[in-house]
Amino acid sequence: MVVLLLITTFVIAFVVAAMVAWIFDKPIQSILSRVVPLDLSPAWAKYLKFAIYVVGIGGGVRVWDLEKYMTAVEPYRQIVEVTPERWVLEIYQTLIGTLQSTAMVLLVFFVFALVAVVMVRIIETRPAKTEFPRGSDAQPIR
Repeated sequence: MVVLLLITTFVIAFVVAAMVAWIFDKPIQSILSRVVPLDLSPAWAKYLKFAIYVVGIGGGVRVWDLEKYMTAVEPYRQIVEVTPERWVLEIYQTLIGTLQSTAMVLLVFFVFALVAVVMVRIIETRPAKTEFPRGSDAQPIR
């Protein structure tokens, strides 16, 4: 029964992480295409999707929490029974854990992306430097 619960929580966490990656696919690609060179942008987007999956599944499937269904735990010194109510609770915790983990990954990404976009805009709005070659009656080099 515990193995089935583990597989179920893994599948649910995978599906939720896939949905989050799909929902944020276009915003991630548009931000990365603005900040990162176009030839590197797809690779960074793939890496971020991978991070969403890994962190989402890791946050949703809490293997150390499933231990209570296999060994006697404090304070009652007995194995907790897997009931339908426990299934609902575990599924809910899987959903929330996956969403929290993926939200943190995306928050960190969007904070760094915001800083990068601001820096790009500052650099783009700066007037171009005009350099004069050494000599008295030379024209500016652009």
